[in-house]
Amino acid sequence: MKKILLLPILLSISASLFAKANFQSKTVRYQLDGTTFESTIVYSKDGDSSKPGILMVPNWMGPTEGSLQKAAKVASDKYIVMMVDMYGVQTRPSNGQEAGAAAGAVRADRDLMRARSAKALSVFKSEAKELGLNANKVAAIGFCFGGGTVLELGRSGAELDAIVSFHGDLLSPTLAEDAASTQAKVLVLHGADDPYVPQSDVETFVKTMQGTNVDWQLVQYSDTVHSFTNPEANSDGARYNAISSQRAFAAMEALLAEAWR
Repeated sequence: MKKILLLPILLSISASLFAKANFQSKTVRYQLDGTTFESTIVYSKDGDSSKPGILMVPNWMGPTEGSLQKAAKVASDKYIVMMVDMYGVQTRPSNGQEAGAAAGAVRADRDLMRARSAKALSVFKSEAKELGLNANKVAAIGFCFGGGTVLELGRSGAELDAIVSFHGDLLSPTLAEDAASTQAKVLVLHGADDPYVPQSDVETFVKTMQGTNVDWQLVQYSDTVHSFTNPEANSDGARYNAISSQRAFAAMEALLAEAWR
């Protein structure tokens, strides 16, 4: 895996994006089981002095310039967003093959996935006083690999108000046993033609969730495959869909408004 630091990424982020909304960023380093992680918090000085927080787990490429830009756009002047490093600073995929290996290693160990995402959530909340974060209003969102990660974090019983999965993995080896442990409102945003998360997975997820008391929703978008919120995705099975992306983020905003009204 390529070894890189987030500082160059931060410096290369579009200056106009941060300046437009008076954005600030903070890189937080922390350790878990001997591995050092670097997650990045982005927020605007504009808006309310106390903002809800969103823990954002990016896709399988991990912390990238594109993911940081997405975090800033999600934050706007309403939220404080932490882009989570799920791999550790020594693992920065530079292509799909490396990303698949990194994501696969985490997926194969659900305890590890939960521990790393829970640690990130704890670190995020610990920054509340300094950043003006309302630690009593925190949600988690994720994209592809990140979508599956935040659903798994929810199944661990994490204290979150809402969880939003964008084109994420839906199943887990322990789904039947712990789906009911989710405390958050859950919104799954899915491409109806996604070849990587097929309708058989959707059906299993729906059947399992129907057996719980969890407040959940699943929205499927027609003529939409995997990675539909990623402007760089352009393959048969993973492709950007501007309309579905716009609808998905609107659905996220509606859920957050409901959770934090």
